[in-house]
Amino acid sequence: MEYRRIKDQDKDEDIVGDDLESLRGKPLSDGNVATPGSSLIDRSKWKRKSVVTLALTVLTSSQAILIVWSKRAGKYEYSVTTANFLVEALKCLLSLAALTRIWRNEGVTEDNRLSTTLDEVSVYPIPAALYLVKNLLQYYIFAYVDAPGYQILKNLNIISTGVLYRIILKRKLSEIQWAAFVLLCAGCTTAQLNPSSDHVLQTPLQGWVMAIVMALLSGFAGVYTEAIMKKRPSRNINVQNFWLYVFGMAFNAVAILIQDFDAVMNKGFFHGYSLITTLMILNHALSGIAVSMVMKYADNIVKVYSTSVAMLLTAVVSVFLFKFNLSLAFFLGSTVVSVSIYLHSIGKLQR
Repeated sequence: MEYRRIKDQDKDEDIVGDDLESLRGKPLSDGNVATPGSSLIDRSKWKRKSVVTLALTVLTSSQAILIVWSKRAGKYEYSVTTANFLVEALKCLLSLAALTRIWRNEGVTEDNRLSTTLDEVSVYPIPAALYLVKNLLQYYIFAYVDAPGYQILKNLNIISTGVLYRIILKRKLSEIQWAAFVLLCAGCTTAQLNPSSDHVLQTPLQGWVMAIVMALLSGFAGVYTEAIMKKRPSRNINVQNFWLYVFGMAFNAVAILIQDFDAVMNKGFFHGYSLITTLMILNHALSGIAVSMVMKYADNIVKVYSTSVAMLLTAVVSVFLFKFNLSLAFFLGSTVVSVSIYLHSIGKLQR
């Protein structure tokens, strides 16, 4: 009996050993065995996901607030073209820093080297020019909308991006996504209702036109950039971003020469800059990186929740900073917009 017990014990240990051997090299989620290592990995992923979500929410909600806050007496004392130039320059430096780390760890390869061909870089001026116009418009739109209204109207680029995906990349949209577009339009309109005035909408026609133009520019630039990057998927994204930002710097330099050359020469490049202006530039540069980190370390649902929370957070902060009137129409409209963004994301997953 004792011999049989020992033999059974050895057999059980062999089975466990075989099971552990079969799990090597496989994701922990594929099995039902919970180990201390798996819990540590899950905890690490959860912490990273939480940090990325919090960062994107803070950056998104503070973007419009910092632009409005950077005004003095309703005007920008600094040159918006120089601010845009510095945003592109900072993003370019951040891409270089990421590449330097990759070169140090992995070495220089064909896919992560900066050297390129004329055919490869000749496609970047188009999205760079589109982003230039869009980024300049985001400063001037605040003559017609407030920070919370901007956060609502900014979601119109979801519609333009979806439609342009269908037209340019021939991607089909699900019925849920089309329904989400209708809800998004309804939510944006509801949030802009102004019951205490003779005007039906808080935002005048000029503000709506600028918001629609910005959405079209952002959508087309985003779709075009994605098409460029997926044309050579093995190419390191930091290299592609670097060349996009280089052309962005070039176009913004041309904008400085055309629009603010005299002011820069007479008053200086950094005239009118303040701590808020510096924070605004950092915010714009880091927002794009935060979105990339969400796609890498989290998922699209996180981006949806961050956008929804950012709309409400912007409204709440604007109540204290700019005496914004948080009306029932705005609350209902922002809720409908949040639901529409969620439905659009669900429709994308089920497509």
